[in-house]
Amino acid sequence: MTKTTKWIICSVLALMLVLTLCAVPYVFMGAPAEGVIKVRKGSTIDMISDSLQAQVDVSFGKRVATLMKLMNAKVENREGAFRIKQGMSPFTAARRIKNGIQDGVKFTFNNVRTLDEWIQRWGETFMAGPDEMRKVLKDSAMCAKYGKTPQTIACMLMPDTYEFYWNITPEKMLDRMFDYYNDFWTSERKAKAERLGLTPDEVATVASIVEEETVKADERGKVARLYLNRYQQGMRLQADPTVKFALGDFSIKRITVPMTQINSPYNTYRVNGLPPGPIRLPEKSTIDAVLDAPQHDYIYMCAKSDFSGYHDFTRDYAAHLDNAHRYQAALNSRGIK
Repeated sequence: MTKTTKWIICSVLALMLVLTLCAVPYVFMGAPAEGVIKVRKGSTIDMISDSLQAQVDVSFGKRVATLMKLMNAKVENREGAFRIKQGMSPFTAARRIKNGIQDGVKFTFNNVRTLDEWIQRWGETFMAGPDEMRKVLKDSAMCAKYGKTPQTIACMLMPDTYEFYWNITPEKMLDRMFDYYNDFWTSERKAKAERLGLTPDEVATVASIVEEETVKADERGKVARLYLNRYQQGMRLQADPTVKFALGDFSIKRITVPMTQINSPYNTYRVNGLPPGPIRLPEKSTIDAVLDAPQHDYIYMCAKSDFSGYHDFTRDYAAHLDNAHRYQAALNSRGIK
């Protein structure tokens, strides 16, 4: 082997080494931060790169784009949310996006009052948006698929943390929520509901009233039993939260007599029995508080005048009036109208 040949071979090897050393950080240097990009059908590699640059890092986004182009990645039909973890290599990110390996999106909803609020939160989290979900939830035929009505479909939406793909359709989401709903309503819980003379959805409706009535978790069972007593005795529930729901204003501090006259199937001052559906999305723990409500014979309650958040309970109407007058005087002293 001549000196010239050796020189050429050494030069080629040196060049290959340099290129390799340059390529290693280019291909494997990890993302400096975590981010999530959401890809819709019709996106191009450059559009994906722009999202990566905005959500993760400019250099990282450019390197992913270059690698995807070298892979001849077809991304026009790709759709989903892709999570870039800190330290993930551009090669791994490019491969996952190229192959459509999307990540789940966590969806947590607690303390959600109305179905419209839930729809809005869902729409802000998933690709389909609120209008598509609202259309499905208001569809009587779709609700009937789950044995529900547009008034009771909210019973399926049990507050918790779930994980779905970002591009899940409203219909697929409801299928999944129905599975979770059925998992919660075990034979034991159904038996408890039956002993109360209620269906699972009626229990959820009672729970929704209880949850609006008291912020004290340790009082919910007691409040639940009071409403169960009234319901089982054929009395009207006369629950203030149902008036607020009927009026569409949960900020009301003081229910007046004229308010209780609103013509609504949800106004339990005017209608017998339960409202046609829940007035909020009750927590699972509140549903259990209804199912396990401790026995007592109270049928009247009034918020305590010390504004502690608890209530005074009684079985005697005269005593109830005394409690009510004391509470009204406390409201007056604070200028609450």
